Amino acid sequence: MESAVPDVLAPGLQVVFCGINPGRASAAAGAHFANPRNDFWRLLHAAGLTPRQLDPSEQGQVLQYDIGLTNAADRTTKGSGDLRRADFAGSAERLERLARELVPAWIAFVGKEAYRGAFGERPELGVQQLRLDATALFVLPSTSPANAAVPWEERLRWFGELAELSRPVARPAVRALLLDMEGRVFLHRLVGPAEPGVWVAPGGAIEEGETPEAALRRELEEELRLEAPELGPWVWRRRHRWYWPALRATLDSVERFAVVRVDDPARIAPTAHDSLFAGPDSVEEHRWWSAAEIAASADRFAPRRLAVHLEALLRDGPPPEPLDVGV
Repeated sequence: MESAVPDVLAPGLQVVFCGINPGRASAAAGAHFANPRNDFWRLLHAAGLTPRQLDPSEQGQVLQYDIGLTNAADRTTKGSGDLRRADFAGSAERLERLARELVPAWIAFVGKEAYRGAFGERPELGVQQLRLDATALFVLPSTSPANAAVPWEERLRWFGELAELSRPVARPAVRALLLDMEGRVFLHRLVGPAEPGVWVAPGGAIEEGETPEAALRRELEEELRLEAPELGPWVWRRRHRWYWPALRATLDSVERFAVVRVDDPARIAPTAHDSLFAGPDSVEEHRWWSAAEIAASADRFAPRRLAVHLEALLRDGPPPEPLDVGV
């Protein structure tokens, strides 16, 4: 069933708000949270997530504030109590796909029923243990007038907590596109018991006072025992946001990628190193990949279109300016 209210989505957003389903006022307006008694748009502004209170008819403008909108179920009803379990069929899978492809830092469920409809369990309010790929999940009180038992101050407190946790903290970083003589790229990933991980190029954050070049050389020596590598041009840039629970902060990672040629792959000697996501049962994997192998693989890579960009780099050479390769 196609929803009467279209999604408002884009790659790399700060927060995607997920409502339960379109009510009749929203369906008639073709806009999210369009009931004039619904507090959603007022709460967004009051919590500092938008600089002014938007009208539901202006919903497309949320993208400029790094916000997206979707629903857990498509069927229009008078109230959420009229929904059936079948209305949420495929909802969890769709949200997982959204997280994997668009990589928002957060998905915030507007009401416990939106989360329960998707995942089949009733949550507490706030940050959830479950993650969808690298996307963190947050449950807010419903903003519907039917949820009048929850006062404005309580709703605003939870919206304010989400605003605080999702506020991006800058984290400039560098990565190396290690290329061997056959044009293969060296990647690594962390694999946990319930997490397949994402293949990424080696690198890390730039420390205070470091140049990008010094940071990349340090990371390559620490992670791969690759001493004094000759750095090639900076060819790509990538921006993504993700929540680090240990810091209770959303990091805004702006990464730069430099080409580093490796004439002898035996020079690479990966070492165990601390990772932001490493758990006690995590295992680090390393592998050289061709662009064709990446394109044919069902594994996940960062950036998502790594095969396309790597193939273009090998074919056309470095671009005049670093190319934005997306999330």
